[in-house]
Amino acid sequence: MLQSLRIRNLALLDEVALDFEAGFTAVTGETGAGKSILLGALSLLAGERADKTIIRQGAPACEVEASLFFEDARTIDAVLGALDLPPTEDGVLILKRNLPREKAPRISVNGSLATLAALQRLGEHWVDFHGPSEPRRLLKESCQLELLDLFGRAGGALAAYQEKFRVWRERTAERERLANETKLSPDQIEFLRNQLVKIDALELTDEAIEALERDFSRMSRAQEITTLAETLSAGLTGDDGMQVRLAALLREARQLEAIDPASKPLADRLASATVELNDLGAEFAALGQQLQFEPEHVEQLTVRMNTWLELKRKHGGELAAVIAARDDLRRRIEAQGDLAGALANLEKQIAEAERAAKREATALRTLREKAAKDLAKVAAKGIAQLGFKKADFSVRVVPLADLGPTGDCGCEFLFSPNIGEAPLPLNRVASSGELARVMLALKTVLADLDEVPLLVFDEVDANVGGEIGHVVGEKMAAIAKNHQVLCVTHLPQVAAQATCHVVVTKDQSKDRAVVAIEPIQASRKARVTELARMLGDSKAKSALAHAEELLGQSRN
Repeated sequence: MLQSLRIRNLALLDEVALDFEAGFTAVTGETGAGKSILLGALSLLAGERADKTIIRQGAPACEVEASLFFEDARTIDAVLGALDLPPTEDGVLILKRNLPREKAPRISVNGSLATLAALQRLGEHWVDFHGPSEPRRLLKESCQLELLDLFGRAGGALAAYQEKFRVWRERTAERERLANETKLSPDQIEFLRNQLVKIDALELTDEAIEALERDFSRMSRAQEITTLAETLSAGLTGDDGMQVRLAALLREARQLEAIDPASKPLADRLASATVELNDLGAEFAALGQQLQFEPEHVEQLTVRMNTWLELKRKHGGELAAVIAARDDLRRRIEAQGDLAGALANLEKQIAEAERAAKREATALRTLREKAAKDLAKVAAKGIAQLGFKKADFSVRVVPLADLGPTGDCGCEFLFSPNIGEAPLPLNRVASSGELARVMLALKTVLADLDEVPLLVFDEVDANVGGEIGHVVGEKMAAIAKNHQVLCVTHLPQVAAQATCHVVVTKDQSKDRAVVAIEPIQASRKARVTELARMLGDSKAKSALAHAEELLGQSRN
């Protein structure tokens, strides 16, 4: 759950620090007051891209920081581990995002620098946004199928099918490629075989190629290396080298030792240095002698290096690309040996892969058909509670002519808001208000299946009449039994049922507009006043009395 949130210099907001509780939090305020700032801060922490126009004018940077607590942190810690980020400490995850005006953005997770992609990956596990556009998604068949699979817990069956479907498509694509290949002439086959022999002459491993390039470089600069090695050897052990001068110094050191025995360790160290320099001179001499390459060796090394450079130029410059080219050559030569036989064998593999995919598709469709009946029954009950006393809602599983990425079937949500009218697909009958209520009913049903701890609802009660507001509030409160819920609402009937209440205000009395965000659940008077404002007039006795009544009902 979201424990705390700190926002600095975001849009019109100067700074605010908020603490949150479990359960249902309502966010209210006048239209245009800046309620979107709160949701924008959460979006930033969930990895949404942002430009610098969101920084408050005159401020050098905006910053958002949150503390999240997970009762069971195993999943989030596994994600953090995969991202090479520090684990939670006692289940607490700390996210921080800084967006400076002049410098590069900075993101940290549990005190460690992180990327925007990491923030997005983590966001999938702690927050789920449901905005005003959410009901329109319900018109898409892909969204309807996604909701049905979520309700039917069909994720495992869908994954099993998609794996079989992938194999089938790959086999089919391979057949098309082979079928489109023409029979090669003997000369063409011979050319390919020569190319393969040339590639096979090299040992295509990282270690072998590294050794080849190293040896060729040494051979190419053998004269330069030999000259330098001989110069170093002569400078160390030659007639006028350091060894001769050190020998004279060592004699003097031994004389000093005879006079002052305490200097013996120094003389011994000088003797050791003399031995070491002698060894170094011998090794440099040996290094120069080692680079005396035989002509045959030079030719072999040159041929192998030229072959490697040619292959790099031809196939992309990387070892993996050359290996792929070699494998493709081998496959093409082998296929020419029995192209008809290869196609026949592939046809058998395709048929088996298709049968396997169809078996999984049938199992998935059976699961969906059962889930469709159950979802329709539960959702219809919720829709009725939202004011459609005589509405009809059903879910129809629709067979597809061919296998597709999601199986051999789709689904349609059918709806009739009025008695006596046949249910039709949602995109043909539902108004925006009706669509919002259908989506809200489905979200209530599916909330228990959503493992994300924080659900953010941004005006999902838009286009919903006041008489239904109380039911909407009840549904928000029901969802909040298993999730932390943050709901931006204009309905006092919804806000009254929240356990926590945050008010967003905008002050334009001075030179510049300033947004403030303040929790008011600790003050009953403040809540009554805000609910009365939402009802129409925060000073009217009738509105205040109604607000008191709404707040009293929510406590019963």
